[in-house]
Amino acid sequence: MRLFYAGLILLVLMGVVLALAFLFQPDRMSLWEPLEGPEQPSLIEELPIAQLSDYGTGDENRLAVLVTSDSSNWLGLAHGLKTIGVPFIMTTDVQRALSHDVVLVYPVISGREVDTDTLRALARFPQNGGTLIATNVLGGGLAPVFGFDSVTESRAHTHLVFDGAYDITADFEALGQSRIKIGSATKLATNPGTNAYLSPLQPPVAVYEDGSAAIVRRDYENGTAYALGIDLGQLLLKGYNFKEDDISEAYANQYQPTLDTLLRLVAAIYREGEADAITLGTVPDGKTLSVMMTHDVDYRKSVRNAIKYAEMEKQNDIRSTYFIQTKYMKDFNDETFLDEDGTEQVRKLDALGVEIASHSVSHSLQFNTFGLGSGKEAIPAYRPFVRNSNDTSDASILGELRVSKFILESLTGKPVKSFRPGYLRIPPQLPEALSWSGYSYSSSVTANKSLTHFPFRLMAGRGFETNVDVFEFPITIEDEMPPLMGERLDDAIAIADRLAAYGATMVVLSHPDILDHKFDFAEGFIAHVKPFAWMGTVSDFGDWWAARDAVGVDVISSDTGKSIELRCASPIEGLTLHVPDAYAIPERIEGGTVIEARKGAWLVDCAGPLMRMDVAG
Repeated sequence: MRLFYAGLILLVLMGVVLALAFLFQPDRMSLWEPLEGPEQPSLIEELPIAQLSDYGTGDENRLAVLVTSDSSNWLGLAHGLKTIGVPFIMTTDVQRALSHDVVLVYPVISGREVDTDTLRALARFPQNGGTLIATNVLGGGLAPVFGFDSVTESRAHTHLVFDGAYDITADFEALGQSRIKIGSATKLATNPGTNAYLSPLQPPVAVYEDGSAAIVRRDYENGTAYALGIDLGQLLLKGYNFKEDDISEAYANQYQPTLDTLLRLVAAIYREGEADAITLGTVPDGKTLSVMMTHDVDYRKSVRNAIKYAEMEKQNDIRSTYFIQTKYMKDFNDETFLDEDGTEQVRKLDALGVEIASHSVSHSLQFNTFGLGSGKEAIPAYRPFVRNSNDTSDASILGELRVSKFILESLTGKPVKSFRPGYLRIPPQLPEALSWSGYSYSSSVTANKSLTHFPFRLMAGRGFETNVDVFEFPITIEDEMPPLMGERLDDAIAIADRLAAYGATMVVLSHPDILDHKFDFAEGFIAHVKPFAWMGTVSDFGDWWAARDAVGVDVISSDTGKSIELRCASPIEGLTLHVPDAYAIPERIEGGTVIEARKGAWLVDCAGPLMRMDVAG
């Protein structure tokens, strides 16, 4: 018995000694030089709720969105229209909306939501030559206006299938957009609600997988009416807020243009109905695809390998983004690699012209569960510790953002604007935390899980009412899922070609832990897309995209002709304007330059704040 107690005491003492050694080992933290900072705390402030009036200015050439319920997902619709480049206004004033040639009524038409006078005015609009688009036409006596008899509601619908016989959908089959997934066959409770329109007068623009009409159209002598059986704003926010549930057909590495197809449909209807329709191109410099080659450096050997990738990219005259983990704590994941050798490699990367971006401090699997933090986190006091794959201590969202940014900026002397979390783990408060920490751009989700191959603006708390001045650039291709990346080059090229057909965005994620097949993939992919793609860093494209997001375009008519007014909050170069074919080359230009003008598309530089082009047409 005495031996038993002696052994027990010895085990306890050994445990205490090991715990103390674990807590107080002096070499767990290692940096190339002592650092202290950042000194200034993050300004954690309540962000203003978006208002319809934020989107209320513009001329009558724009799409008018008549909002029938301001508690709806209208902000998601606004973000989607910004992404696809359709100029629009949002209003609750029916008379103002009906002064436009194309009107989208959102989110519902029913006798409960819309008064009798408004219903009558809407009924007359397509008969008088206007284009009327409505989501969820549930009542109010307007079924005959849209050419159907009655409506049934369901959460069981999973796909839309488009009829390519209409001009607005003629290219859908060639682009692989004739059938898109919009819901889950097994998780009906999380599906967006849908409506099927019964006994349509004309062949539906789209049907559900069971053949019932999802999008119907009725043509008048000079006008058209469309009824959509889906809540477009809700579906957009499911993708933009990482809240889809079994709608994505893969985690990554696949082509899934669900939201892109629906936004392209709205843009096509707008162009069909508005004689002076002008939309904004989605790719800089007149190219057809935006490509960002990105690399996650989160392993000691990757720091040195990254140089080989950067040298190859420089030889190809492109810049890429390197998301670098600022690993100064020895823990379960790896050794530290911000010693003198590691920092020398980072500086070499910087000298090669790449973008240095943040990949967090701890690279923890638990990042999505971290608390927000105080906004005062600073080195050397901030010491996140990954104990194992299930436990990380002394870490916070703001700590990961603030401290990694500070370290990288101390290394290069340049601002760090882009962030990607380890393992693509996304806490709900990441959008506003990025903004509070001074970031502008995120590449933290996959395109498949976002249901889109376009960038989009983030929203606070991944909610539906508050904008954040941070844009997301979703990842199309990653390197860790089977088969090996080098064996997927042909598949990636096929996706790139499809995305280029409608001006989408393609982010490639690769870890430079090895060269071999990943290096071969990078070389082969760059060689294929470079002739037709804009290629650059996340922050370079982000700066262009943010400037584009703030552009407003109006057409002002007078007795002497028409003027296009481009309002640019900040200068933007290489912006394509898709204009009516009838528009002649601008005769007089102020506030910018037309770089190239061809039928239907002008490439312009807008010096801001106002560019004016007088045209005949």
